[in-house]
Amino acid sequence: MDAEAISKENVALRTVTATRYVTPLREGGSLPAIVEADDDGIYVLKFRGAGQGPKALIAELVVGQIARVLGLRVPELVFIELDPVLGSNEPDSEIRALIKASAGLNLALDYLPGAITFDPLVPRPVAQEPGLASAIVWLDAYTTNVDRSARNTNMLVWHQRLWLIDHGAALYFHHSWDAYMERSQSPFPQIKDHVLLPWADALLEVDAALAQRLTPEIITYIIELIPDGWLTDAPQFASLQEHRAAYVTYLLKRLELPRSFVEEAHHARQMHV
Repeated sequence: MDAEAISKENVALRTVTATRYVTPLREGGSLPAIVEADDDGIYVLKFRGAGQGPKALIAELVVGQIARVLGLRVPELVFIELDPVLGSNEPDSEIRALIKASAGLNLALDYLPGAITFDPLVPRPVAQEPGLASAIVWLDAYTTNVDRSARNTNMLVWHQRLWLIDHGAALYFHHSWDAYMERSQSPFPQIKDHVLLPWADALLEVDAALAQRLTPEIITYIIELIPDGWLTDAPQFASLQEHRAAYVTYLLKRLELPRSFVEEAHHARQMHV
């Protein structure tokens, strides 16, 4: 795990424009796609118009950039402009409709050619980096990521290193803003199913250092990255500023001591071993 702190400049996102739709990725229900962009890069595009809607992209953006601040490896995230004309020659009507519904600004991850899905039966990429498993478990408990299990690890091995992908299922509090502040200090019992829990033997040791990196300034900066057009379907907020402030407040409140999500993860591991 990289030790150096990540500055705001490193967390900022570039914007590219999709120039060619290459192929769909049918592993998940949201039909992400491999596309080429005007910077000659190849990306995995996450569609705003997919069934999960903009909230999945918000979670992908926020958790991905938080992971980077913690020194974890995440493929570069970029905003990507999508012209619906790219789907005009696509024979699959579902994909054409998805592209049309996602016209405008979407999110994409740098494509890692040759990467393979992490297999917990081959744990070398985790075992070779002390503290890595603990940091990833800490991240997922903090951000309530329900989707890092043995069934669906959402991690890739690339050049013998572990990379984190697919955080759209995290931050599930934002699907219902009722009593979100009370829930900000709740434990995360689903952590018991985390694929890396058996190797997370330093949770209490990494806790303070990781929490210290997530300053109010960096959390606020990450939330400010969310495009206005993605902050939809939240009538309880009077303005976009109020909506953003709710994310910031929740994430900072969750860091306050005692951090029940850390205690829950530590207890779950003790029961696991």
